[in-house]
Amino acid sequence: MSKLSDDYLFVVAIDFDTTYSGYAFSSRDDFKRDPLKIVANQAWNAGSQRHLSLKTPTCLLLDNNEELVSFGYEAENKYADIVLDGQQNEYFFFQRFKMQLYKNKDIKGEMIIEDVTGKPLTAMKVFAKSIEALMQHLFDIFDQRGKEIKKTDIRWVLTVPAIWSDAAKQFIWKSAELTGFPNNQLLIALEPEAASLYCQDLPIERLQGAEKGYCMTEDGTRYMVVDIGGGTADITIHQKLSKGNLKEICRASGGDCGGISVDNSFYQIFIKLLGAPLLNIMKREDPSAHLDIFRELEAIKRTVDKTNQDKVTMAIPRAILDDICKTHLHEDFAAVIEASPYKDRMKVRYDKLRIETDLIKNLFKEASQKIIQRIDEALNDKNAGFVSVILLVGGFSDCKIIQDEIKAKFPKMRVIVPEEAGLAVLKGAVLFGHRPEQIVSRIARYTYGVQYRPRFISVIHEPARQVDTHGISRCIDAFDIFVRSDSEVKLGSKIRKEFSTVREFQSFVSFPVFQTIQQSPKYTDEDSCTHIATLRLAIPNPSRYFRDLDVEFVFGHTELKVTGYEMQSGAECETALDLI
Repeated sequence: MSKLSDDYLFVVAIDFDTTYSGYAFSSRDDFKRDPLKIVANQAWNAGSQRHLSLKTPTCLLLDNNEELVSFGYEAENKYADIVLDGQQNEYFFFQRFKMQLYKNKDIKGEMIIEDVTGKPLTAMKVFAKSIEALMQHLFDIFDQRGKEIKKTDIRWVLTVPAIWSDAAKQFIWKSAELTGFPNNQLLIALEPEAASLYCQDLPIERLQGAEKGYCMTEDGTRYMVVDIGGGTADITIHQKLSKGNLKEICRASGGDCGGISVDNSFYQIFIKLLGAPLLNIMKREDPSAHLDIFRELEAIKRTVDKTNQDKVTMAIPRAILDDICKTHLHEDFAAVIEASPYKDRMKVRYDKLRIETDLIKNLFKEASQKIIQRIDEALNDKNAGFVSVILLVGGFSDCKIIQDEIKAKFPKMRVIVPEEAGLAVLKGAVLFGHRPEQIVSRIARYTYGVQYRPRFISVIHEPARQVDTHGISRCIDAFDIFVRSDSEVKLGSKIRKEFSTVREFQSFVSFPVFQTIQQSPKYTDEDSCTHIATLRLAIPNPSRYFRDLDVEFVFGHTELKVTGYEMQSGAECETALDLI
């Protein structure tokens, strides 16, 4: 990874979420005058006023040559037409695929994912094409404004959950490189950090729930950031320092309790109504009906709250549902409901479905319980200290039921929701691009180190690990610790290690890198230890003489960085730390 270039005109952030994605940007000059002068695209729409959005669904449509056709709402609508024309075998259609990088514990560059019909494609191509689609949309906007902007005029920022693995972060980085992003103008921003930066600059009137006189910008202020997106909840605690800087107090935590869990619960209701096979028929034969139902649910998720006593009304594709039910169940949709366990809890009225509010509220139960549990665990972290404010950001935090549940569970905490909470990460990532040094320290999520062979010491090492190497008694599989989990790592912290070649004309050295949640591992084959990469250093001008190497591990950034030097000459070694 090259040193970050300071030569740029714009910062562009791409927020690539499980359910919705988007981009925002600001010029270098505008940032100096007004940091909050950030442009977010406002052209995404699903074809109706109710669904106008500042972000677009994370859906990708490719042709059989794996070339980009469309992305977002346009991809959804176009694919629905393709299915009606019976041409779906000529395309790839992917949706909500970001969670693959969270759930997969063994991420590889050649990892395969399947589209909605089961057709396989390399995951990196899917991610790269999605990033490319957003980038193309951005350049179309620049062209419309008469701005001749090149990729190299832009500092690019990609957002990722803080709880993602190092391999997942590198996967996104490499996906971006496939689209032609300049390596020295690319940054990875952690989503809760980006949102935290954004809220530092917001005036009090744009922080819902903040009491008069409250100021997030006061030095020493400590608060929890709860970033709830479509797939995951990302939680950390920050403290405000002088000069606008922030530091992380507790390592990031969270889990898969985002907004799609509500969609899944709603889907289970329709399975009980129609049965899974019939739902699959509708999704396969008329995906536009399926889209309409879940787009309507998205609007409901943001408006219903705990105080709602009336029924919730949602528009449904009544004619299509009737047709499918009559064809396969021999009765219309209303009759199906009357014969179901939900007959007293939902009714059909023309092209509307009237649902008891409690049934809708129950959809949020599992997600809210998990989020509250994660918040509680973070507050009880030994490093948390006194925290009195919870900052809710991310698209799912706009849901009033989630806000109400958190307020009810933590009545002594002040829960703050910024304006446009769903854009807090995106706009904050733009700010991060202008000033990445503002996050001065982070908490290490893991203990990192390498496998090595120190001299064997009988009072320290296990007897079974003793081996003789060139007449020297050594311990195999020892864990050489670089950074311990839960320790504070300042931005750019450097750990230096010395290594040597062991044979003549050796052209490279390599050694495995490990991580563990344990703070003091002794050996790399302990159950908690995971081999995450192999570090390879090329030796400049190999010779018959043994060579000493100085390897510098740089921590505190959003991704791992390593450089190596041949000590005799000072020449930099070509270094590769491949996590995937």
